[in-house]
Amino acid sequence: MNKKPWILGLLSAVSISIAAQDSQNVQDSLGVQQLREVVVTATKFPVKKENSGKVITKINQQELQQLQGKSVAEIINSYSGIEINGTKSNAGQNLAYYVRGGRNRQVLVLIDGVPITDPSQIANDYDLRLLDVNQIESIEILKGASSTLYGSGAATAVINIQLKKASDRKLAASFKSSIGTNQSQEDDNYSLGDFKNSASFNGSVGGFNYLVGFSNEYVDGLSAIASGTEKDAYNAIHGNLKLGYSAKMLSVNAYGVFDKFKADFDDAFLFMDADNQSKTDQYRLGLSSKYNYEKGDITLNVAYNNVDRKIDSDYPTKFYSNSYVGDLFNRYHFSENFHVVLGINAQRNEMESYNIPFGSSNFQQSIDPENAEFTIVDPYVNVVYETNFGLSVNAGGRLNNHSEYGSHWVYSFNPFYKKETGFGYLKGITSLSSAYITPSLYQLFEPTYGNAELKPEENQTLELGIEVGVKELLTASLVYFNRWENHFIDFVDLGGFVYQYKNVEESFKVSGLEFNLNYIIMESLKLNANATYTKVEEDLNLRIPEIKVNAWLDYQLCPATYVRLSYQYNDDRQDSFFNNSTFENEEVTLKSYSLLDLYLSHELLENKLKLFAGMSNILNEDYAELYGFTTKGRNVYLGFNLNL
Repeated sequence: MNKKPWILGLLSAVSISIAAQDSQNVQDSLGVQQLREVVVTATKFPVKKENSGKVITKINQQELQQLQGKSVAEIINSYSGIEINGTKSNAGQNLAYYVRGGRNRQVLVLIDGVPITDPSQIANDYDLRLLDVNQIESIEILKGASSTLYGSGAATAVINIQLKKASDRKLAASFKSSIGTNQSQEDDNYSLGDFKNSASFNGSVGGFNYLVGFSNEYVDGLSAIASGTEKDAYNAIHGNLKLGYSAKMLSVNAYGVFDKFKADFDDAFLFMDADNQSKTDQYRLGLSSKYNYEKGDITLNVAYNNVDRKIDSDYPTKFYSNSYVGDLFNRYHFSENFHVVLGINAQRNEMESYNIPFGSSNFQQSIDPENAEFTIVDPYVNVVYETNFGLSVNAGGRLNNHSEYGSHWVYSFNPFYKKETGFGYLKGITSLSSAYITPSLYQLFEPTYGNAELKPEENQTLELGIEVGVKELLTASLVYFNRWENHFIDFVDLGGFVYQYKNVEESFKVSGLEFNLNYIIMESLKLNANATYTKVEEDLNLRIPEIKVNAWLDYQLCPATYVRLSYQYNDDRQDSFFNNSTFENEEVTLKSYSLLDLYLSHELLENKLKLFAGMSNILNEDYAELYGFTTKGRNVYLGFNLNL
């Protein structure tokens, strides 16, 4: 039975029936706040979303509070143009980022505006499992090529994560705890297998502020592979410390963060249970400072990130990586309509690895950090000009200076037009931008699969779109995107069971449509919906749904009680696996699926004590994200928030 039509009908019927009970003037403060939100990722200047030349997604703190129980990756996976594979599988499953038909290496993660990567990863990407959602204040998602402002890797999306700041009070504390089940579609015993706890203390005294937080997560109950019988556990701990000082003209903040997780996993080659485990430890240190002057401000961000990963399996390996980032930029306002960002970014990445060669019992170095390192120094400029008749231009350029690949220009040109109307506004969006993705250290220097002759990938993205705003009650947008890829890096079968990373001579094209709707139906009811159509060439369409739909209804039942009903549809997807009987890769079609989730919260003490509960996959849909791997069935969870 195809559940998609009747579930969408249910969401529509609920919204219409409730709206019919109250047709009074709608001025929901939460919704108006959402439509008036300020974003910074597209220009590095704070602007209202409606005045941006991009369709930017912002997930604020209030929305994060309505998504308790979900991970960072699960939250992001509900928005247009994005498919994060692995969020519905075993908790320790590796995550794959498919944004606008791209891959992990084309998505850049920022934390408080600083690019964060893991040089030891194949794609040089950042593992979202290392982020604790309890530390996050807001998330901005900017799609399209953004290398002008953010450098290599920002080809399909930038995910800008802002961490929480200290309270204005001398001492504030918050605690959260939840328990839940973690079972597949075949289980119905509802045994507890998901435990999460967090605590935070923060405050301000004079110009000084502080924040310290800790959290842990333990998840068990699912086997990583679908045919397995042994449970594969996931255990994570997170801690952070922030210290800051603010004066009239100057603010300085320092932070230290550690994140650790252990994830059991099975034999993906033979699809059988195995006592394998992956361990990852991350340590981040950083300093940010900002000096304000009459016409603008100067910001300096520096950060250090260290990641240690160990794989315990039949082929044990160890990876160590370090990354250093510095970003200095000046934001200058020539006038109310003319703004310029001028900056320079520097990065250094290095890695080393160890494995146990065949016939040996001791670890030996396989990648030498003396060779596996590179430095990038990029000056960049970005200009925003707003006319008095609705036309605005956001444009910039960046000179990427790479120690291995020399210099390369990237650019962005984003003119847009906004027309104020009697009912709200109309906005036309155009954008043409480029991105430059240098090979990772692993792709260059891994002794078996690496290739020192690799060329950087080049991406170019065209966007055309329209956005409509109706009296701060509704925004709707439709965006067409077209992305070209040159020098695509692929893992190529050279024959005789020999594989290597190679540039593909053929150019690829990805195109699609993204629709977004935010509608405040009445004072207590909101509807959010998005749909994505992605057309990917056959060679690149692995696990990417052609059509994906998300929708959710937010209903404030009373001042203390909130309900969210959410829905997701994923179209058929193509996958492949290695058949160990025929020793060949085989393709398989993963069937489409629909998921329905429910979330409820109730405040027992206003702004103090809140209870929350949820049920995921209410219909216990049987589906697959990855061929041969387990997915979650119907599960429930219950928790509380306490603020002091």
